[in-house]
Amino acid sequence: MNFDLTDEQRMWREAVHEFVAREVKTRAREVDEEERFNWEAVKKMGPLGLLGLNVPEVYGGAGVDPVSAAIAIEELGWGCGSTALAVAAHNGLGCAPLALFGSPELQEKFLPRAVSGEGRLAALALTEPGAGSDLKGGVRTRARREGDEWVIDGAKMWCTNASIADFIVTLVRTDPAGGSHSLSLIVVPTDTPGLTIGPAEKKMGLKGSPTHALTYENVRVPVDYLIGEEGKGLSYTLAVLDGGRVGIGALAVGLAQAAFEEAVRYAQQRETFGQPIANHQAVQWMLADAATEIQTARLMVYYAAWVKGCGRPFSKEAAMAKLFATEMAERVTRNAIQIHGGYGYSREFPVERIYRDARLMTIGEGTSEIQRLVIARHILQSKN
Repeated sequence: MNFDLTDEQRMWREAVHEFVAREVKTRAREVDEEERFNWEAVKKMGPLGLLGLNVPEVYGGAGVDPVSAAIAIEELGWGCGSTALAVAAHNGLGCAPLALFGSPELQEKFLPRAVSGEGRLAALALTEPGAGSDLKGGVRTRARREGDEWVIDGAKMWCTNASIADFIVTLVRTDPAGGSHSLSLIVVPTDTPGLTIGPAEKKMGLKGSPTHALTYENVRVPVDYLIGEEGKGLSYTLAVLDGGRVGIGALAVGLAQAAFEEAVRYAQQRETFGQPIANHQAVQWMLADAATEIQTARLMVYYAAWVKGCGRPFSKEAAMAKLFATEMAERVTRNAIQIHGGYGYSREFPVERIYRDARLMTIGEGTSEIQRLVIARHILQSKN
């Protein structure tokens, strides 16, 4: 593959970067300290296409190619981890199941408002108190059919965007017998009686991206709110997570790039022993390693996105990109603090916030350990 971006992709990057620099990055500190969502910027993202990256133009989306989508999330991560995570979850987790597998009627009902910037965002509820990575066997939230309605009972946790969403795509068990074909995805509007959204979780970082526990008590939605076919929820979810992992990898690259730029700037300004610390070999090596790893991760993310865009299976490539990019971001942000010395531990400098935001990336949408399992299974299967 030729990794040169097209003229259209370069123009897209410039447009998104300019928007993020103006509307997102300037508010990142207050978003973190006040633990509030940046609605001011997000409302302006609809016309730019940032809220409908994966949504066809017929429903008001941008319908951009996967590499362009990764570019957008990377730029948002460069500006603010909290805002980027919410927008990435909206696009890659909330809207994607509908865009990929929803009926035309469901798409028409929910997507145009979600991508316009006039409504609220979308969310996906997978994780449960007793089931993190074990989706196949651990999901206990159940949906039973009564006439022309689904009746949902259960609980979810770690649902990004729940309090700022118009609807939550929910993974439920529709067949009590269990197995790979016992799960389904159902759209649940957030104003549905019986759905309770708990208080926002108190988190280490990403404080401007609200995360919640949910309870479903006799929640009733129309039977046609089922996404795709009954019993295919697990396969749909795994496909959505593959795309989401490319997004998280891109977000991690953006965070690392922001920390790296802060470290370079500080190293050139801060003086010790009569010269800028950028002249010291120890600092130069940290900067060199960071630049090399960021570029490597970026190419891995773009490659996974490109494979996706070719219509080929990309689970292994997505897992590799997410694994390397997120672990790289931890190293780069850690060393950015180290270059700042004591000041790096202060909230007066952005690297402290960026480091806290980067920490989730190796956990969300599949931990690093799960990514290694996915990669290993693909390697071993290909040898058989």
